[in-house]
Amino acid sequence: MERDATSQATQTLPTDEVLLSLRDITIGYGSKIIQQNVSMDVKRGSIFAIMGGSGCGKSTILRSMIGLLRPKSGGYTVDGDDYWTGPDSHRTALNRRFGVLFQSGALWSSMTVGENVSLPLEMFTRLDKTMTRNLVELKLGFVGLSHAIDLYPSEISGGMRKRAGLARAMALDPDILFFDEPSAGLDPITSARLDDLILSLRDGLGATIVIVSHELPSLFAIADDGIFLDAQTKTPIAHGAPRDLRAHCTDPQVHAFMNREAYTEASPAEPATKGPITNGH
Repeated sequence: MERDATSQATQTLPTDEVLLSLRDITIGYGSKIIQQNVSMDVKRGSIFAIMGGSGCGKSTILRSMIGLLRPKSGGYTVDGDDYWTGPDSHRTALNRRFGVLFQSGALWSSMTVGENVSLPLEMFTRLDKTMTRNLVELKLGFVGLSHAIDLYPSEISGGMRKRAGLARAMALDPDILFFDEPSAGLDPITSARLDDLILSLRDGLGATIVIVSHELPSLFAIADDGIFLDAQTKTPIAHGAPRDLRAHCTDPQVHAFMNREAYTEASPAEPATKGPITNGH
């Protein structure tokens, strides 16, 4: 049964202030184009979802937003600053505002959970060991993992590794968080608990969150805006909150995705009718 989290997802409404902005981004690898003409605004305090079927380029867009892949063309600003213009030191300073949770948690297997979380603090601050340990305990306590500080990743469950990865993403108190498929591979109860944790980050700490996901219960529960990418045309075909897209978007592919229905691409002789980008609001 789908969780009714409408009240949760609107506890803290995003402001009208745009924090992250992509304009006509084209991105790919070598000569291969993954997505083109991507434009989107992420408002401060929002949870913004990048949605679409497998292979549409969701994670590739996220990689570009965190500085791992330079777009072929287009503009990207962070709080009004052009991300890709200027020296590497400029991007490094902007990256300090980012926290990233990768699909697997991406913990170092040879380090304890506590050592994984302390790594950003040791790399980017001059805190002494006592203060670093205190901050690590604080971050792990926030995600409910105080007891796992001296355990290795192999000694904890998949859901716990995701939460440990989240604690590490929060280590430097970033105001912008990027999550790549945070619920992938988790059972429904663990996934729901992670959704609640993500909401608490937004509501309690004022973080702005960009999330890549195809997990519909999570999308409906936490996201208040989003973009839907199409793998065939390599362009966005819808904008809006997932719940609004489910209720109002007339694009057949988006409708099928949001309602867990089968979608069959039309043959060249009988092209599917696709409307313009639809705003679900």
